[in-house]
Amino acid sequence: MQSLTVSEGHELDFTQKTQIMGILNVTPDSFSDGGMYDQVESAIEKAKQLVSDGAHLIDVGGESTRPGHEPVSETVEIERVVPVIKAIKSQVNVPISIDTYKSKTAEEAVKAGADMINDVWGAKYDPEITAVASEYNKPIILMHNQLEPNYDDLIEDMKKSLYESVEIAKKHGIKDDQIILDPGVGFGKTHAHNLLVMRRLHELKTLGYPLLLGTSRKSIIGKTLDLPVDERTEGSITTVCYGIAQGVEIVRVHDVKETSRSVRMMDAMIGKGGIVNG
Repeated sequence: MQSLTVSEGHELDFTQKTQIMGILNVTPDSFSDGGMYDQVESAIEKAKQLVSDGAHLIDVGGESTRPGHEPVSETVEIERVVPVIKAIKSQVNVPISIDTYKSKTAEEAVKAGADMINDVWGAKYDPEITAVASEYNKPIILMHNQLEPNYDDLIEDMKKSLYESVEIAKKHGIKDDQIILDPGVGFGKTHAHNLLVMRRLHELKTLGYPLLLGTSRKSIIGKTLDLPVDERTEGSITTVCYGIAQGVEIVRVHDVKETSRSVRMMDAMIGKGGIVNG
């Protein structure tokens, strides 16, 4: 797939540039920025900064998905994300993604103005989330995830699981050109698994869908470099560049300004955007 129509007036052209998704957590307990943007005013300012720094999309999340997080009800999640999405939509002209695995939250977020759905459980926690995406004609990101890191063959098992997520989506009427896949680095995988996934990202391209990579500030970097969350920018950017070299089309990141510069350099080197030899 060379492009994805997110909404009227917003098309993501993967041939021209790698798309940068800026993270906006409106939660009190996210592992990196919990409590920093859980008020509407601060969330709006953060959204504007993300776009100014180079974000092409903004991913709004109302529940932390860090290891050991406390799940929240749909009611609480909706109360967190809907006012923020409405406010951002009125002031920032980029597509907004809702980071949720609950169908009711997804529907209320879409009604509030969200342009796409980002499901960390790949439609397996609440399959009706794909019915919401289909009803409102919204693209959906399906991430690989599982409770325990037990695999016979990591990459082949991931392919099978992602294909199952795709089948759930298609059963509810979602078209192929509205599906994005995420390998789920940091979810249901050991440190060794995460490194192996990074080495073999290109093999997931055989599934035929755009890939989103979300490694920003995660434990794959912290454990490798023995660094705290607020010192993982360089490691995060390294994973982004390695992902782009293997065909990743979208990167989900916290440090948008620094990542944007690196992504533009990578795109130039691999020839995106019409840059040719000579």
